[in-house]
Amino acid sequence: QVQLVESGGGLVQPGGSLGLSCAASGSFLSINNMAWYRQAPGKQRELVAVIRSDGRTNYLDSVKGRFTISRDNAKNTEYLQMNSLKPEDTAVYFCNAFVITTTQGIAYEYWGQGTQVTVSS
Repeated sequence: QVQLVESGGGLVQPGGSLGLSCAASGSFLSINNMAWYRQAPGKQRELVAVIRSDGRTNYLDSVKGRFTISRDNAKNTEYLQMNSLKPEDTAVYFCNAFVITTTQGIAYEYWGQGTQVTVSS
């Protein structure tokens, strides 16, 4: 069984910075795409950033230039560095990964438990 365990999050003032991490554990062969999503109260979950196995990244327009997604393949961990945070960034952040668990090469999607990020003065 694969687990994604998040850490980080919390309360930060507008303009501040916060970092999230997500470590994959369990039995698997490799990880394809890794991503961060967020869900604000009353809103749908949205994709914030994605990083592919080759390191290519994509970002939600509203976070471009402020957020940076990265991964450490040796540690099976992804990170999200969030700078210049705004109140509208307040949400529960979820990590996401497509994990290959068998030699058949099929990737299964896994989610972290979510971590609250609150941007407020």
